[in-house]
Amino acid sequence: KGITGTIPVANGGTGLASGTTGQFLKFTGSTTLAPAEAGGGKVLQVIQNTYSTELSTTPSSFTDSGLSATITPSATSSKILILAHNSVWKSTADYVSTGIQRNISGGASTFLGDANDGLARSITSASRGSVHSINYLDSPSTTSAITYDFQYKCAATCQIQNDGSMAVMILMEIGA
Repeated sequence: KGITGTIPVANGGTGLASGTTGQFLKFTGSTTLAPAEAGGGKVLQVIQNTYSTELSTTPSSFTDSGLSATITPSATSSKILILAHNSVWKSTADYVSTGIQRNISGGASTFLGDANDGLARSITSASRGSVHSINYLDSPSTTSAITYDFQYKCAATCQIQNDGSMAVMILMEIGA
């Protein structure tokens, strides 16, 4: 059950009057407590998109994999947590780099990751079902719609094929 009224504070401190929903107790001095608004870090919205179309390509520069998702932040101070997973097949002994392309509606397009290595690299031998996962916290500073595209490229001449298993991208808006 909730407590109503004033909560006494020890050592001669001031009492605490009832706050409102969503507030917590905050220590404001040597003997003072006050209701305060909850801090940042709340998940404000979650978007998920999947992609399972088989794709075969030999990109020497970062190229869209077909996996993307769009989110519209509610505040410019929000951060976007990107969780992306894609399984690819490499036909030769070479590495594959993966990254995220951020496209803000009516604004700039920015590649998230190193221009050469992206945000992740795969093993250097030929493999089937190599997992490429990206976890990245973005600070886009906008309330416009943002599309995030999962991209990859070969270091030299490998062939990449989305092996038809389900690729997943989850976007979470985190309040400041």
